[in-house]
Amino acid sequence: MTDVREVEIHQLRPTQLTVGMIEVRHKQAHLEKMKPQEQRDFMLAHPIPAVQGPDGKLFITDHHHLGRAALEARVESGFVAIEADLSSLAKPAFWAEMDKRRWVHPLDENGVRHYYTNIPHHLDALVDDLYRSLAGYVRDAGGYLKTPTAFAEFVWADFFRRNVAIEDVKGNFDDAVKHAIALAQSDIARPLPGYSGR
Repeated sequence: MTDVREVEIHQLRPTQLTVGMIEVRHKQAHLEKMKPQEQRDFMLAHPIPAVQGPDGKLFITDHHHLGRAALEARVESGFVAIEADLSSLAKPAFWAEMDKRRWVHPLDENGVRHYYTNIPHHLDALVDDLYRSLAGYVRDAGGYLKTPTAFAEFVWADFFRRNVAIEDVKGNFDDAVKHAIALAQSDIARPLPGYSGR
């Protein structure tokens, strides 16, 4: 049985450097329309996967957008589903194990890898990556399938980063999504996780 705990959102530690703030704002608006009990029910229905790490801290391995959105919407508490207890490990061994299990993604908004020590300690310090928002919107529009592959949206974000000009993404996001959907369903995207073709 999964260990689900209620926690304060601000205490959750990220395992990545970026989020797509367009996607965060959309989730934030959704939460802000709810009454407090509805927010609590929603958070309970969408527990955030987490790992117990050094010093008893909770490191979330997915749903960073929901966590950041809840924080922005002033939702004080949420729920985590504990995937593993790695609290006995020292920090270097902890991060090595997290990497081995593909539970950490230390790449910045330009797709450049950083040391684990550069991962922010708080959700509100995550940096905006427009291409991560683009990847999320393309997935939601059916451009590719949701997949259990770890950090699949970041793989797609890096694909779009190489194939869609930043000026297009900043200039007209909706048009960029349409262009990216066509790219996602083309043959050049075939190796990517969740590829669905035409």
